[in-house]
Amino acid sequence: MKQVLVADIGGTNARFALYDHMTQTLSVIKKFTITAEMSLQQLIINYLNECSTEIERACLAIACPIEGDWIDMTNNHIQFSRSELQAALGLKQLAVINDFTAVAMSIPALQPKDVCQVGGTQPDTDYPVAIYGAGTGLGVAHLIKTQQQWLSLPGEGGHVELPMISEYENQVLAHLRQKFGRVSAERLLSGNGLVNIYQALAAMQQLDNTTIDPKDIVDNALNQSCSLCVETLTLFCALMGRFGGNLALTLNTKGGVYIAGGIVPRFIEFFKQSDFRKNFEQKGRMGYLLKTIPVYVVVHPDPGLLGAGMYLQQQN
Repeated sequence: MKQVLVADIGGTNARFALYDHMTQTLSVIKKFTITAEMSLQQLIINYLNECSTEIERACLAIACPIEGDWIDMTNNHIQFSRSELQAALGLKQLAVINDFTAVAMSIPALQPKDVCQVGGTQPDTDYPVAIYGAGTGLGVAHLIKTQQQWLSLPGEGGHVELPMISEYENQVLAHLRQKFGRVSAERLLSGNGLVNIYQALAAMQQLDNTTIDPKDIVDNALNQSCSLCVETLTLFCALMGRFGGNLALTLNTKGGVYIAGGIVPRFIEFFKQSDFRKNFEQKGRMGYLLKTIPVYVVVHPDPGLLGAGMYLQQQN
């Protein structure tokens, strides 16, 4: 098999690379901002033209449910037919998978330098693995080993409700219900989720509910220049812990819990010092199970691209 095209299409950016199955490495990695006038087909053609190569096989990791031939992304305008795209690009094989299926498939290939452990002991590889991550949205997947292959269990776990356990958290939820009605976990645990938390806290404290960028919230919290941003990021970390602990309990993921996505790697030291681990383990009678389960923040720059390549390699 020659080099294959791999892509990680999120709500904001599209990343492309060539994957070599012999070395399990990526090359010619490029990132494009997704604009309203650009189709996925044109993005792919632009990439292939830039790296002056022809490909026969491709795997696209897409941030939305993958059902049937027609794909309609959740957090941007991109829509396409899998069969029509394959024909238009002249491909022998086109695999289209959920973006967190791809991230999950990268886990067995990650090296120690690609992750940062946050609590727990050593993983038990006879048990499942959980993967989740906050970016434009909140992605979730699980990974299990079946004989000599890895099987990713995709889902839309980011759209479940996130239980609140204190009056303080209930007030945050009440403000978000006024805006959204039903409030999913993604409404809090994502880039937009940081803004939602910030604005809810501002309303609770009768402060100006100004527009703010997720990056500014993180930067202001890290340099201690805004107490509301510190409070926002603190609550975000605590809720990430509770959500991750729920995932770990669901499939008893003693194989480890991995946090991917573009947000948490920006503030790992803050994250490690937060109430993340406390909330991860705070599961009542089942708390003892969570204490040993290791959590890893994925710091590899492109796990979705790597996993897309590994997925396609496993299919051939």
